[in-house]
Amino acid sequence: MPTRQGSIRIFRLFGIDVYLHWSWFLIVLFDIQSRSQMYNSYAWNALETLSLFGIVLMHEFGHALACRQVGGKANQIVLWPLGGVAYVAPPQRPGAMLWSIAAGPLVNVVLVPVLFGLSIFARQAGWEDRSPNFSTYLAAVQVTNLIILIFNLLPIYPLDGGQIFRSLLWFAVGRANSLMVASALGFVGVAGMALFAYFSQQVWFWVLAAFAGFNCWAGYKQAQQLLRLEKSPRRAEFHCPVCQESPPIGEFWGCSQCQKTFDTFLSQGFCPHCNAEYHVTSCPYCFNGRPMAEWRSGGGK
Repeated sequence: MPTRQGSIRIFRLFGIDVYLHWSWFLIVLFDIQSRSQMYNSYAWNALETLSLFGIVLMHEFGHALACRQVGGKANQIVLWPLGGVAYVAPPQRPGAMLWSIAAGPLVNVVLVPVLFGLSIFARQAGWEDRSPNFSTYLAAVQVTNLIILIFNLLPIYPLDGGQIFRSLLWFAVGRANSLMVASALGFVGVAGMALFAYFSQQVWFWVLAAFAGFNCWAGYKQAQQLLRLEKSPRRAEFHCPVCQESPPIGEFWGCSQCQKTFDTFLSQGFCPHCNAEYHVTSCPYCFNGRPMAEWRSGGGK
C-alpha cells in the first residue's frame, strides 16, 4: 500500500489530508506525451489529466466520507500511479465496512449520467462542431470514469469489488472466514490479471497483478490471525474502551522495535524481548488504541 513517504501534501478538505506521490508527475508527463496527437493543444491534454485526477480524488473522498458517516476514522488520502488509496478505518461491522467500500464506486456511478447528460447537451448546443477538442475531451473523461468504475468492481481483493464481496460474506460467515474466502478467490483474479498482462504485454497489468497478489497474501495472513483470535481465550478482567471486547490471551501484539510478538497484557505494556514500553494498547478487534488503564476499567469512548 502507498504511504506518505515520497508524497507531498497538496491540500486538506473536510479534515482529510490529501497527498500526491512524486511519481504522479512522471505519469502525467508520459500521459500527455502519449496522447499528444489527440488534441491540437497540450492544454487539452493537461485538462484531461486533471480530470482523471479529479475523478480518482472524488472516488477516494467517497470512501473517506462514508467511513466517517458510520463512525469510523478517515484522515488521509494518498494518490499514486495506480490510482488512490483512502486510509479508512470503519467500525468492525459488516454493514459499516460495506458502506465505506461501496461509496467509492457509487461516486463513479453518479458521474455516469452526469457526464452522459453533459455530452448530450454539448451535442445539442453544437459544441462538437465549434470545438472538436472539447468533444474529444468529454468522450475521454466518460471512458475514463467507466474504466475506473468497472476496474474497481472486479471481484478481486483488495479492489473495491473484492472488498464488497468480502463485506457481504461477512454477514453470513463472519469476519475471519469472509476475509479468508475473499483473499483466496483474489488469487484467482491475480492469475487472470497476470495472464492478461502476459498476452497483452502491458507492463502496468504486471504491476497491478503484483500489487493485488501482495495484498491478497496480506489478507490471507490477516484472516489466519483473525481465526486464531476467534479461537483464543479472553482476559475477562479487561475490556476495550471502544468496542468493549475482552482482549485475547496470547502473543497478538507486535513490537515495532524488535519486530517480535508478545502478550502486552501479560507484560504490562512492555516488550519482553527488547524492553520497549507501549503507553497505548491497540485492540485487535476494532484497531483503536487506548491506555491500558482504560482497558482495565472498560471506560467509555
